[in-house]
Amino acid sequence: MERAIVHMDLDTFFVSCERLTNSQLNGIPLIIGGGDRGVVASCSYEARYFGVRSAMPIKMAMNLCPQAKIIKGDMELYSRLSHTVTSVIQEKAPVMEKASIDEFYLDITGMDQFFGAYNWTTELSASITKETGLPISFALSVNKTVSKIGTGESKQKRNLEIPQPMVRSFLNPLSIRKIPMLGEVTFNLLSRIGIRNIQTLSEMPAEVLQQMIGKNGLELWKKANGIDNHPVEPYTERKSISKEHTFDQDTIDIPKLKSLMVGMVEKLAFQLRSENWLTSTVTVKIRYANFDTETKQCKIPYTSADHTLNRVVSELFEKLYQRRMRLRLIGIQLSGLVRGTHQINLFEDTVEIMALYQAMDKMKLRFGADAVARCAGAVLKKRSKN
Repeated sequence: MERAIVHMDLDTFFVSCERLTNSQLNGIPLIIGGGDRGVVASCSYEARYFGVRSAMPIKMAMNLCPQAKIIKGDMELYSRLSHTVTSVIQEKAPVMEKASIDEFYLDITGMDQFFGAYNWTTELSASITKETGLPISFALSVNKTVSKIGTGESKQKRNLEIPQPMVRSFLNPLSIRKIPMLGEVTFNLLSRIGIRNIQTLSEMPAEVLQQMIGKNGLELWKKANGIDNHPVEPYTERKSISKEHTFDQDTIDIPKLKSLMVGMVEKLAFQLRSENWLTSTVTVKIRYANFDTETKQCKIPYTSADHTLNRVVSELFEKLYQRRMRLRLIGIQLSGLVRGTHQINLFEDTVEIMALYQAMDKMKLRFGADAVARCAGAVLKKRSKN
């Protein structure tokens, strides 16, 4: 049986959310992002016409499109609407993977026996727009790679269906930039030797690509040839990451506790970013010397930023630790995870902060998670060694 995989993408999601709450924003160039020193988190098609793109410094965007209106952004609103869309899809789809805050994969293999996969998906997208007011595009094909590329094309050509016999003819003329996860370095490398469209890439021997690019060469060759056997991973908000620390001796040293939490958050946030996760739920757990255990949890806008998570953890700890007894354990859990790489809270971060995170992560990936740390965590490590 031929697989039927759908990729759904909420069109200019942040912009669409803002326009839901303020109709005066319709039809004008709109930029979602931080202040003058911030970056573009999202922008409307009207702004893109002038060359504005996501992750571009705000100052550069305003030089390109000085008439654009800038909105800082409301991640709480976006998170809430993302949860609503997720609920609508989960209620109707047999298997759903939430790939990021604004995109989803569905495996509806076998649906043709009952209703028709394309017709069913068209009705689902109409239901999403009716219930949320948000526009959404989709493409239906035989695997995740082709359907994701198809969604990008469907924004100009309406929703697409790409059955197996049409996969190669659909992919061949497209730029290699359309291939998911093909970065700028690889694009420049391939462009220098004349490989600019998918057909040329697909005709290269896989072994040559592996020699040029490394272990990802074969995967890239498969994508260019429309081959992708990755399954749609069922979505569950129970997915989480966590860290706990049990003290050798029960403690009531508040500075020590806070320093420890900073270090724990830093490692968890690095894990989020390195694995392309964003979290929407933070839980703090404490265990008193008498073994009484208490937790406190809160929902937050999707993020993977240390400073945002540290603030939330600190607030939860202050509310949770009321008995002033010695503690034997402290723990932090991040849950409600979705895939996402570019929303390191672009509405608060400056270009400098983003560059700092990228530089720190690069050092940690090369030399280990303890290679660089914030002052509080570093001070705690020094104390523990002395």
